[in-house]
Amino acid sequence: MDVKGRKNSGISPVVATVILVAVAIVIAIAVAFWASGLVGVFTRFEKIEIVSAYWDQPNNRVVVIAKNSGSSDAVVDAIFVNGRPCQTGLNSPIPIGGQETFHVTPGPNCVITGGVTNEIALHTTSGKTYPVAVLVP
Repeated sequence: MDVKGRKNSGISPVVATVILVAVAIVIAIAVAFWASGLVGVFTRFEKIEIVSAYWDQPNNRVVVIAKNSGSSDAVVDAIFVNGRPCQTGLNSPIPIGGQETFHVTPGPNCVITGGVTNEIALHTTSGKTYPVAVLVP
């Protein structure tokens, strides 16, 4: 067969370029969705918000209401009063979006001073501390 008599066959360079770009975009989108799924697994965190903290006069104790607004469950393992351990060895889980009430009663290990502001801190198993100030009359 003669080269001059041959018909043009195949695709043009413009069409080939468009196909390559479309395939590259589809692959990039697939990789982005896969990577965002991995990021969601490794970026879970706890975040405790103190909803309320007050002195319960009739029961002679501090009441702390805490809510977990993070993306991972939180477990409170200790309560500190004015920087000193008050209640240790706790295992109080707060699920995602859950709320828990803690009662801190004065005693030999929990020195709560009247007439001043006391700092009550919740400590979690992840090592974070969430403090709140409570005025005790």
